[in-house]
Amino acid sequence: MRYDSDHKQKTREKVLKAAAKAIRTHGPHRIGVAGIMSQAGLTHGGFYAHFESKDELVAAAIGQMFEQARLRFEGEVKDLEPAAALNAYIDFYLSAGHRDARSSGCPIPALAADLPRLDHAARMRFSKGVAALTGRVETRVAELGLPQPSALARSVVAEMVGALSLARAEPDSERSDAMLADSRALLKARLGLTAAQKHKAGRA
Repeated sequence: MRYDSDHKQKTREKVLKAAAKAIRTHGPHRIGVAGIMSQAGLTHGGFYAHFESKDELVAAAIGQMFEQARLRFEGEVKDLEPAAALNAYIDFYLSAGHRDARSSGCPIPALAADLPRLDHAARMRFSKGVAALTGRVETRVAELGLPQPSALARSVVAEMVGALSLARAEPDSERSDAMLADSRALLKARLGLTAAQKHKAGRA
């Protein structure tokens, strides 16, 4: 049976979604082609109609993961002013729900430790994805009129990723929650979001 290009694209996307979930959960080095195809409801033999190798699949899945992250970012900040957008994204990123969503959360903490052992294409996809996320944060920071928006955005993203990673690693739930809460509060203070919120509340 021959399928049209639309069917092939939809099948490829199904494989990429299964691969992205598996990579977040197990890491890129512990996934297998047969397992991914099975999770996608497909046969192993169909893999090479879409990808030449597992390395190509991993690189493409990393791109898929960052596309999912982009959609999530836009969903969180849609139609919001810069301060409210940053506030909403920080609340989402440093939340208990995001901490616990290892199979669907931000790809940066899920992938960072494995990147040095991945091939060039995968590292480039990761680098492009990090730059895109940082750029979205930078745009809102610049709109707030804060100095050095590029450096500040890189610092904000690095702190969010680090805080989320440490909160996931902490076995004590109270300490983990405290890490997230402290980082949320301190990040918002650095960005002037707490003062902006108080000013807005005072005018209401």
